[in-house]
Formats: sequence, C-alpha cells, structure tokens
Amino acid sequence: MRLKDKVAIVTGGARGLGKAYAMRLSEEGARVAVTDILDPSQVKAEIEGRGGEVIALYADVSDEKSVAEAVRKTLERFGRIDILVNNAGIFADVNIKPFHEIPLAEWDKIIRVNLTGIFLCCKAVYPQMKKHGKGKIINVSSSVFYSGVPYFLHYATSKGAIIALTRALAREVGDDNISVNSIAPGFTMSEAVERNPKFTEQAREIAVASRCFKRAQRPEDLLGTLVLLASDESDFITGQTIVVDGGMVLN
Repeated sequence: MRLKDKVAIVTGGARGLGKAYAMRLSEEGARVAVTDILDPSQVKAEIEGRGGEVIALYADVSDEKSVAEAVRKTLERFGRIDILVNNAGIFADVNIKPFHEIPLAEWDKIIRVNLTGIFLCCKAVYPQMKKHGKGKIINVSSSVFYSGVPYFLHYATSKGAIIALTRALAREVGDDNISVNSIAPGFTMSEAVERNPKFTEQAREIAVASRCFKRAQRPEDLLGTLVLLASDESDFITGQTIVVDGGMVLN
C-alpha cells in the first residue's frame, strides 16, 4: 500500500498499458480516476471487484474542455489529485509509411493527442498539486526516441517531445514540490498490439532479439517503475526518463 490515500488520474486507462497502470495504482492503495475516449467501465468494475475506489470518466486529452471536466469530476469525487499518469496516445493505429507520405492531418492528429494532450492534462492538474504542495506527474514516452525507428516519424517525434516537455516542466514546477518524470517503454505486447496484424511475428522476433533480456515485454514489466515514480520513494527524482525495454536501448 505504497500509495495509500493518494488520488491518481490515468489517461487512456480503458485498455492495454493504461488499464495495467490503473489497476496497479489501485492495488497500491490509490483512489483512481480512469479516463479514456473508450468506455472505461470494465476497468472500473474490475478495480471495484478487488475492493478499490475508482471512477470512470470520458475524456479526450486533445480537447481542453474535456480534460478540465474530467479533472473537475475527479476533484468532486476525491477532493484532491496527487498523481497524473499521462498514458493516452496513438500507437497501434499509427500508419507506417515514409515521412514524405504522411498527410498533414495525420501528423497533426498524432501530435495533438500524444503531445498536446499531455500539456493540457499537466496544465489542468497543476493548480491542485500546487495547492497541496506536492504532486507526481508521470509522462509515458517511448524508447523509439532513442532508437530512431523509421517510418514512424510522427510518432517518434511526439514521443521525443514528451521527454523535452518532461525536462522543461520539471524545472518550472520544482519550487512547487511537483515531480515530473517519464517512462519510456519498449515494444510492449499490449492488447492493441496483440490484435494488430501489422505487428507481425517477425517484427516481434526482431524486437526480442535486440534486447539483453530475450523475451517479449509485457505491461506488467512497467508497473514497478510506475509505482516508484508515483510514490514518496522518488521524492528527490525529477526531470528523468527511465527506459524500460529489457535492454534494447542502453543510454
């Protein structure tokens, strides 16, 4: 119960990594607001079935009013916000193609969700974290920032910019005792990846072969790092990006 009585918002929490994050935070004692553009009611039911306290909220992170409303409802229910996990993003649905074939609308959509969404969520929770004199912001980036995977320029750019945002924001809110860190997962076998035919068996084998640990990465591989960054144990850590990819990227 390392997060007992804490309140956490997890964006993109209806499935995959977001679901795993929300459930683990609840297991550690946090009260959780699960937000998504998909229906998060199943996650809510699972957490409640394990005795956790949770609310499920619709929120489009690319829409400022939608984000503000989700924050308002979280405060209405729980009275505070201690942890923000900025997980929502577009990955499995990204179209793989040369950069010069990426339509502007597709570029704008990915930047809007993956990057601007984090900016809007941080902006929305900041007043409450400042008021309480402490906060934990955890941004989900990707190891593609370090490896430079081709044909994912829009995605890789958005994830690299998250690391820049993490560092700059940590400088701004340090005086408010708010920690801002990032997790950079490797190629993880989430629900969306498992179901997507473009992530072929060959692609999965290549990912495994590139790691120090020769196995597939699962959502649970990220949970220890998440809890560390959300807990009081990381109170003197900020502006950092922790790569969790089994040793593919050694930075």
